[in-house]
Amino acid sequence: MTAFLKPPALAFGDLQGCRTQFQQLLAKAAPPADAPLWFAGDLINRGGESLATLRDIIEMGDRAVPVLGNHDLHLLAVYAGIRRSKKGDTIDDILAAPDAEDLIDWVRHRPLAHYENDILLVHAGVLPQWDVDLTMELADDLQRALRAPSWKETLAGLYGNEPNQWTPGLKGLDRLRITCTALTRMRFCNVDGVMDFSSSGGINSAPKGFMPWFDVPGRKTENITIVCGHWAALGLMMRDNLIGLDSGCVWGEQLTAVRLAQSPAERTVTQVECEGCRAVVD
Repeated sequence: MTAFLKPPALAFGDLQGCRTQFQQLLAKAAPPADAPLWFAGDLINRGGESLATLRDIIEMGDRAVPVLGNHDLHLLAVYAGIRRSKKGDTIDDILAAPDAEDLIDWVRHRPLAHYENDILLVHAGVLPQWDVDLTMELADDLQRALRAPSWKETLAGLYGNEPNQWTPGLKGLDRLRITCTALTRMRFCNVDGVMDFSSSGGINSAPKGFMPWFDVPGRKTENITIVCGHWAALGLMMRDNLIGLDSGCVWGEQLTAVRLAQSPAERTVTQVECEGCRAVVD
C-alpha cells in the first residue's frame, strides 16, 4: 500500500462562495505549506464572493484538489445557455469577468472524483453497487466528456432523474447521466441503489424504504474512506469510513475542514462560524 502523503491533505466542505470564511478557516487550520487542499465541490454560488473564491482556488495551482459539485455544473450550464440563473444564484460576477472563458475552462477540467491512499473524494455520494474502481472509471468517462469540444451537448444531456438505478448495460448519455446524478446530487437510495430526490432533509427525512446512500448494507466502498459534501442538513459527519463535510456555511452554520490522516483517531476537525455568508439577491 502506498504511504500516505506527508503532510496529509486538508479537506474542506462546500465553500459556495464564502471566501471570507474560507480564508479564516485556512488560517485557523494552518496546514503546512506543502499540504494538499481537497475541496468537496460546490466551490461557488449562493455566497457573496463566488468569483473571488474561484480565483483563490485557481491560484493555488496543483495544491488544490477540487471535485465538481452540482453548483459548479450549474455555472457551466448557465454559461453554455443550457440553464438560466435562479433566484439566489451568485455567479453573475464569474460570467461577467473579462476572463470568464478561462475560468469556465478551468472549472470544466476539474475531476468528478479523486482517489488517493484509500480515500475517495466526491461531492455527493457513491452508489452502493459501485466499488472504487468502477466509480473512478465512470467519473473518468464523464470528466473526458466535459473536457471534450462537444462538452455543451454532453452537459445538456446530464439533467434529469432518469435513469435512477445503475445497471451495467447503461450506455451513452444514460450512463453519463446516472454517473453525474450519483456523484453530484444523491442523498437517499434503497438497498437496490434506486435513488430518490424528494427530500433534502436530514437522515430522519428519508422516504419510506430509502436510506442515506452510505447506510446501505454491504455497499462496495465500505472498505475505504469517502469524503463528501452536498448535504447541509446532515451537518458534519465523522465515521471511520465516511467524512461528510457540508456543515451549512452558506446557511449561517459552520465551514469545516478535516485533516485526512489514514487513522480515524488522528483526523482533526477545524471549524469557523459562517454568519453573514449568504448573499442577499433581489
